[in-house]
Amino acid sequence: MTRFDSLSLTFNDQGLVPVIAQDHVSGEVLMLAWMNAEAVAQTLETKKVTYWSRSRQAFWVKGETSGHVQTLVDLRVDCDRDCLLAVVEQVGPACHTNRRSCFYTSVVDGAERELMKPES
Repeated sequence: MTRFDSLSLTFNDQGLVPVIAQDHVSGEVLMLAWMNAEAVAQTLETKKVTYWSRSRQAFWVKGETSGHVQTLVDLRVDCDRDCLLAVVEQVGPACHTNRRSCFYTSVVDGAERELMKPES
């Protein structure tokens, strides 16, 4: 086993790496967000998934305000070391639209179809 060093990841020119969040039980893809090296370190240390908000230029602990937290179960690095998969325990919706997943729109034959409604 090799010791993980987040600096071994390939970050983009903004110092960020994309992170896909996946439900640890169902395997459902929940969302995509971004982390910098410090967010990766905080996530591994606290097990509270911490992202970097590109719009606010600040750390964002998932669920800190909504209560829809993501607890880290496993963090996986892809073969090119330029993308992460956060396998998480998701409480409540993952999407800011109050849906379980951010991927709630399907495109079929050039038309969009809503796959799920917001949770009540």
